[in-house]
Amino acid sequence: MDAWLRAALDYVPRWIDFQVQHVDQPGCSIAVAHRGDIVLEEAFGTADLSTGEALTPRHRFRVASHSKTFTAAAILKLKDRGLLRLDDAAGTFVQGLHEEAAAATLQQLLSHSAGYVRDGADAGYFGDLRPFLTAAQLREELALPPPLPAGQRFKYSNHGYGILGLVIEAVTGEHYRDWIMREIVAPAGLTETYADIGLMTAGTLASGHSTRLPFGKRLVIPGNAPTADLASATGFVSTAADLARFFSQLAPASPAALLSAAARRDMTRRHWRDSESMLERYYGLGTISGSLAGWDWFGHSGSFAGTLSRTAVFPGQDLAISVLTNAIDGPAQAFVDGIAHILKAFEKSGPPTEEVADWAGRWWTLWGAVDLVPVGDKVLASPPALTPPLAEVSEITVTGLDAGLITCAPGFSQAGEVATRMRDADGEVSAIWLGGVRLIGEFAFAEEAGTRYGG
Repeated sequence: MDAWLRAALDYVPRWIDFQVQHVDQPGCSIAVAHRGDIVLEEAFGTADLSTGEALTPRHRFRVASHSKTFTAAAILKLKDRGLLRLDDAAGTFVQGLHEEAAAATLQQLLSHSAGYVRDGADAGYFGDLRPFLTAAQLREELALPPPLPAGQRFKYSNHGYGILGLVIEAVTGEHYRDWIMREIVAPAGLTETYADIGLMTAGTLASGHSTRLPFGKRLVIPGNAPTADLASATGFVSTAADLARFFSQLAPASPAALLSAAARRDMTRRHWRDSESMLERYYGLGTISGSLAGWDWFGHSGSFAGTLSRTAVFPGQDLAISVLTNAIDGPAQAFVDGIAHILKAFEKSGPPTEEVADWAGRWWTLWGAVDLVPVGDKVLASPPALTPPLAEVSEITVTGLDAGLITCAPGFSQAGEVATRMRDADGEVSAIWLGGVRLIGEFAFAEEAGTRYGG
């Protein structure tokens, strides 16, 4: 592993741990893969607020629309085997559809450009209000004309991916769950991934949680509903590590043999822009993509009753990041982006030199925490509450054992002033001065402020 990556991965858990507490999340599980191998895997917080059970990396999560990427990989694998073509019409495999829905191609279903209804007339299954749809119910809803013509625009549809599950069953002669577990999940080396909750024979499911409003507290949402014939759109259960492994194998340059390189290129390239969004994002075949501060990425997100998750692969850096949160307002996207920003900062400046490495630490004032993060030959001072992290920093150039100069800083900070470390009678660093601002350790600050303000 590159030295810069090892140093970055040392800071990532410290930032995530702070963020989970700062934004009051029940729990969060993260994994980072490099060149297909898991190089970081940690969990933070609680699996279930009603029991206080600690969250671990082995807890499974409902990862919802990540399922679409597995389904897309299955269709591409069948195409690689010559068993279907992407320009085949959905009606070739699935009977009972409206003529316009039947004419939509597999390519259009995969890229969400078939014009299909998103979730039907009653999407209560996503609100944990009714069971998920069976194949018969799915056909009944799609016997109605689609809202939009096929090929007009990107229009997300869970129903469309439900139909792709039925296509897989028609082509293989097997149940969707059985075929995809044997032909996609197992060859990818995933041991903690299931196509629906009913297949989970090992491990513990992390409970989901509501938002705090309007209840004044988070409610525990079991998240154990089977997804019937919408499993191909939203049924999957997995861990952050397994998702990072799987998505890494979809990168066009990956040495993995799960799919042909041509299929991986087709899955991950930009087919449609989400042109009505302020975000610069695109959809491929079962993948979302975009750019983050110059790093191109592809991946997917997922939202189930009580959980929110996101996975992103950065092919140019051979990195994959997966973040799973067990609350419906979990900032999975912000956490993935934050981890990527940390990695990018260390890639740019390198690992800390010997002269600055021991400046690392977290220090507190009444205004909150400040992290000292040694990167290259500088020490970055930045509040860990910021998202993205290290977005606004003061750079300290170390000039002595406990002395430095703030050589670069935003205009509202202490540019040109000194940075000093103070030591106690035992020779341990007990305080940091950044210009005229004194910062001390967490417990010392809690005691000091508590005494002053009655905490």
